[in-house]
Amino acid sequence: MMTDHHHGKVNDHLMKPCGEEEEEEENEEPGSSPSDPPCSITTPGPGGSSGFSKPQRRSRTKLDSDAGLSPAGKNLNCPDCVQNLKGTGKILQGKSETNGNYLQGTRSIQDQQGQDGPRKRRPVTVDTSKAKTSLEALKLSIKQLKWKEFPLGRRAPCDIYWHGVSFHDNEHIVSGQVNKFPGMVEMLRKINLSRAMRTMQQLFPEEYDFYPRSWILPEEYQQFSAQIRLGKENETAVTPTFIVKPDGGSQGDGIYLIRDPSDLKLVVGSQAKQAVVQEYIPKPLLIDKLKFDIRLYVLIRSLEPLEIYIAKEGLTRFCTEPYQEPSQKNLSHVFMHLTNYSLNVHSGNFVHSDSQNTGSKRTLSSVLYRLGAKGVDIKRVWSDIIALVIMTVMAVVPELKVYHQADIPPGKPGPTCFQVLGFDILLMKNLKPVLLEVNSNPSMRIEHEQEVAPGVFEYVPSPVDEEVKVGVIRDTLRLMDPFNKKPAPVSQLKSGGFEHVEEIPLDPESHSRSPDEMGNLPSLCLKQVYPKYTKQFNSLRLVERIAALFIRFLGVKGNMRLGPTAFRTFIRTCKLSSSSFSMASVDILYIDITRRWSCTAPESREAGMGLQAFVEAFFYLAGRRFKSLVLKEQVAALLSLCEAQLEPQPSAEDRRSLSCSRALLRPIRTQTLCPPHPLLSSPAAQRRAASHQRLKPRMLRANVEN
Repeated sequence: MMTDHHHGKVNDHLMKPCGEEEEEEENEEPGSSPSDPPCSITTPGPGGSSGFSKPQRRSRTKLDSDAGLSPAGKNLNCPDCVQNLKGTGKILQGKSETNGNYLQGTRSIQDQQGQDGPRKRRPVTVDTSKAKTSLEALKLSIKQLKWKEFPLGRRAPCDIYWHGVSFHDNEHIVSGQVNKFPGMVEMLRKINLSRAMRTMQQLFPEEYDFYPRSWILPEEYQQFSAQIRLGKENETAVTPTFIVKPDGGSQGDGIYLIRDPSDLKLVVGSQAKQAVVQEYIPKPLLIDKLKFDIRLYVLIRSLEPLEIYIAKEGLTRFCTEPYQEPSQKNLSHVFMHLTNYSLNVHSGNFVHSDSQNTGSKRTLSSVLYRLGAKGVDIKRVWSDIIALVIMTVMAVVPELKVYHQADIPPGKPGPTCFQVLGFDILLMKNLKPVLLEVNSNPSMRIEHEQEVAPGVFEYVPSPVDEEVKVGVIRDTLRLMDPFNKKPAPVSQLKSGGFEHVEEIPLDPESHSRSPDEMGNLPSLCLKQVYPKYTKQFNSLRLVERIAALFIRFLGVKGNMRLGPTAFRTFIRTCKLSSSSFSMASVDILYIDITRRWSCTAPESREAGMGLQAFVEAFFYLAGRRFKSLVLKEQVAALLSLCEAQLEPQPSAEDRRSLSCSRALLRPIRTQTLCPPHPLLSSPAAQRRAASHQRLKPRMLRANVEN
């Protein structure tokens, strides 16, 4: 279980619907936590809608009322919600009494400035030519924001580029902002994510217990087989089940369950199949006797400084066959065990519903409402989910920074990046969240495929998808609005770790916007969780500090691997060699680790030591030097040692000036303090002594230079 240390302040307003936080945002000080408890259970109100027709709006409002909710989607049992209910409902209609004075005051200011008011800014430009499946939701978002879309691209630079799959969808961007990070697709493949999580589990086993035990195939087949044999020898009452996921698989493709290593499908054709095998969670939380998972949308707004936002509304995807614990008879029942929408949509039991509360795909808030009605501590569930998200992002950020400096080296023209990720999370029966996977390209479709006649399919609108996904895209764009930039919080790498210098909360509404624009948009549906919770999680950024060392010694811009010379330079500069660990031993260590890691990625053409291999070498060096400590303390101690050696030293010019000034003082002190020597009484002797004193500083300076 995650420790109580990480619950702390992680209990904020994620459960509040859009349009509810405007006053709270103004009163919240940087780094402070809200004093009032948030509403436990909510569903989004009409303000979070994204272009439904009027009949759909009325239908949804009626359903919300039947569920005991207000038309604005609030829980009527929540005192805070009841108190603000009237004002919130009117805000969404542009008739708020609380906002009325502000709007009226703004108009009077415009009247004072002139009939035309202040000059209106130009609209933000968005290149949607590569958007692919997210195009419809993106178009609706741009329309709501009154920005300008370029569906076929544009010769002149755009402010924002929305790619469909990868940072490299468009190779010729030198400015603006792109909705993908370099390397994110590669980093979130099943194998790389498992390796990153395993590294963090080595350092922080208690904190990272939310990720199931995993083995990488085929390279760890022997370890996996030995683990299963050991379990059988111990004659445990329950035979464990494992789930196999292809490395590059998506939408449930190629996933299957096994109970014995002989059932593994390791070879496809003549090639070994790369995959991850994980422990299957046998006791998930059920609703209506069905297994389900949570799709949560997470925005990484920047890597440096690290900024993470979580959407306050998500999706829940249900299986279509009542759940039974896995047995040899039902292992192949995908509609019972796998929650993937792309699989279950083909089941005859799949239910398309316009309601948020029913069907095979529902809003997260509707599920949490049901759980809260049964007495579940929703506040703690959210706290655990937030901790899971932050710690997962921290696991993948180190290698993302290596990819980033390779594609956009410091000083080279290039865009800034942001990205929306899809976290798939399973709640266990004891309400502990478990990370299933992270998607670099979560589906942003707002329609679903439906068979209207035998063999005839068409896409029809999906109100649940539109409710959630348009809000996520729209508010992501608002956060990335280039005209609404504020000084970002700065993280500095100190010898003891990352130090958060200053937190400046983002104002969700730009002061440059017109009153009409502000009145038509609800409050942000994305809530910042980092650096908001810096204090709770900054101690986990050890691997990120190792990555900073790695990048420092890469040398050539765009390189992603250390050569043997660069590794030796790292050892020398940080003074890690000794009589018992010579440079010959350093070379052997480099060759041994690099050769082993090259076997794990035989398709890679790059030679040298990658970040993951460097981390292994760093762990070895830390264990060698600080034997009496546990691993995370060993690593922290070695990091402090290396960072101290790399702190700026006085330059050669500074040292030269200091030495010369000291040398110049010596003859002056001799002349002033010492009495004349009897042998220097003659004029010739005095001239020789003076000549000697003039030459002395010049000679010292030459010694310094040599």
